[in-house]
Amino acid sequence: MSSDTSTVDGHHYRRDVPGFGVVTIRPVRPDEDADLLHGWVTQERARFWGMLDASRERVHEIYAYLDSLDTHHAYLVHRDGVPAALAQTYQPEADPVGECYEVRPGDVGVHLLIGPPVTVEPGFTGALFGAILDFVLADPTRLRVVIEPDARNERAINRFLRTGFRPGPLIDLPEKQARLLFLNRPAARPC
Repeated sequence: MSSDTSTVDGHHYRRDVPGFGVVTIRPVRPDEDADLLHGWVTQERARFWGMLDASRERVHEIYAYLDSLDTHHAYLVHRDGVPAALAQTYQPEADPVGECYEVRPGDVGVHLLIGPPVTVEPGFTGALFGAILDFVLADPTRLRVVIEPDARNERAINRFLRTGFRPGPLIDLPEKQARLLFLNRPAARPC
């Protein structure tokens, strides 16, 4: 593929990001990916993910359950073939977050967990998150991205604000107090 091109095939996605590499996104395969995901979600750096004490079996159970739903989806994101992030999408009206704000047609919720870095690389998270947003917005019916990080996770909130998200209210979810953030679909996006 040429640089800065993207393809979407069902739930699979590939994008060549100039100066960054090839980002691929595919559905999580619980049987195949449970060990990797368990290693990520149980690290202190992933404390806001809420699974620090989860067993491998519990992680597998959670992602097998998500895999069975039509409203929630989990994806493993790779950069140049190396696992780099876990992204989840959901329909807010089918999630507890949908009870905390006025859901609009075209809203899509996103959760993001960047995997442990191999090396510290300036711009890594921004480039990877940009490709993930392009994947999420490849569906033209998705008009607004909704994110609700833990209100204490200032680093993530600041990252989303720098990406163009607008802050919404604080909300109380069963597992956390969260900050709602919204990103409207740009009028024109580069492909």
